[in-house]
Amino acid sequence: MPALYENKMTSSGENLLTAIVPLMKLLSLTVIGLVLAHPKAQMIPRATFRLLSKLVFALFFPCLIFTELGQSITLQNIALWWFIPVNVLFSTVIGCFLGVAVVLICRPPPQFNRFTVIMTAFGNTGNLPLAIVGSVCHTKHSPFGPHCHSRGVAYVSFAQWVAVILVYTLVYHMMEPPMQYYEIVEEGTEIEEHPISDVSRPLLVEAEWPGIEEKETEHSKTPFVARIFNSIPSISQTTFPDLDLAEGNSSSPRSIRCLAEPRVVRRIRIVAEQTPVQHVLQPPTLASLLAIIIGMVPQLKAFFFGYDAPLSFITDSLEILAGAMVPSVMLILGGMLAEGPKESTLGLRTTIGITVARLLVLPLCGIGVVALADKLHLLVQGDAMYRFVLLLQYTTPSAILLGAIASLRGYAVKEASALLFWQHVFALFSLSLYIVIYFKLLTYI
Repeated sequence: MPALYENKMTSSGENLLTAIVPLMKLLSLTVIGLVLAHPKAQMIPRATFRLLSKLVFALFFPCLIFTELGQSITLQNIALWWFIPVNVLFSTVIGCFLGVAVVLICRPPPQFNRFTVIMTAFGNTGNLPLAIVGSVCHTKHSPFGPHCHSRGVAYVSFAQWVAVILVYTLVYHMMEPPMQYYEIVEEGTEIEEHPISDVSRPLLVEAEWPGIEEKETEHSKTPFVARIFNSIPSISQTTFPDLDLAEGNSSSPRSIRCLAEPRVVRRIRIVAEQTPVQHVLQPPTLASLLAIIIGMVPQLKAFFFGYDAPLSFITDSLEILAGAMVPSVMLILGGMLAEGPKESTLGLRTTIGITVARLLVLPLCGIGVVALADKLHLLVQGDAMYRFVLLLQYTTPSAILLGAIASLRGYAVKEASALLFWQHVFALFSLSLYIVIYFKLLTYI
């Protein structure tokens, strides 16, 4: 295990400058993307940004994760870093409570209650934290000591698998259309979904899940869980024949199996079978798993990492590609902001409530959680970057991937687009504020 890093922060004036300058760099990249994608300028078409997002998703992001996490991870480090994925769960649970509070206080339209909770609870734990870490470390005298970038990227990447599993299981089902607002035209015929064309599909939908239109399933735009667990007399069994929930026709093998299986267990099994867990194995997640496996086996690690490694030319090539990740992500974010906010029926009060809870209140809760964990000696001692990444998990705006899930489920797509737009605009100010606060707090480590 590498020695623990003792990080001595600089003076207050330098802390302020060190906190603001990295965000100004990211803002500059975002503005460039905004100018290039602006409808009036039309310097770069939206299709180009869509292709760039595919490159980030399938190439640049995985390369960055593999090169940095694989080089830093060891069995002993896994034992030391265990609180990083647990902290993602803490931030999500606290965010859910804040989301419920926003629902009770702001009273959004009833069909958006679950949407309000989700958008408050699930933040960006991947691209944006990596961009912030890369920008903070891209200084001659980094405030986080030697190997700032590699440690920061490794810490952020180590939390990816938890966030991805939560999104493709819990969030996927919570984002299904509410049953009471899902119309049935006539018995046996569901309403027709009008697919969003490539031209009208918001760029945010493609930003973190390219090719999402190919992932739609038979049940993706239906209240699948609700219609299984709720008994709805007005809808005949022929409306949803594929669910096979009827108890009759005991002569068939499937019915015999179902009769021997408790009804609740059977319904849970049906929901589990329709959960798109296969989407968890996306390129970034696969890169994380591969990096962890190679990092845990010293013999394998010696083949890929190090000046004398036989396959060092491969990791060097991947590292060159990884360098394009941060500027590409910020350019795509600029392109997303250039589209402007979509029309939303969420309501101004709820939009403000979610934004305040996510960007201002949740980071305060995060400071309390990290401080408590530090007092209980659950954190790596003397490593300011470790604590900085933990705090960032509470500070980022809602995950852009939630917009893609909303599009996949056909639920609150315009509302997600508008909310993500405003959150990322105001995150420029909230991130600046809290990074200054974090730098000040880290001086006491």
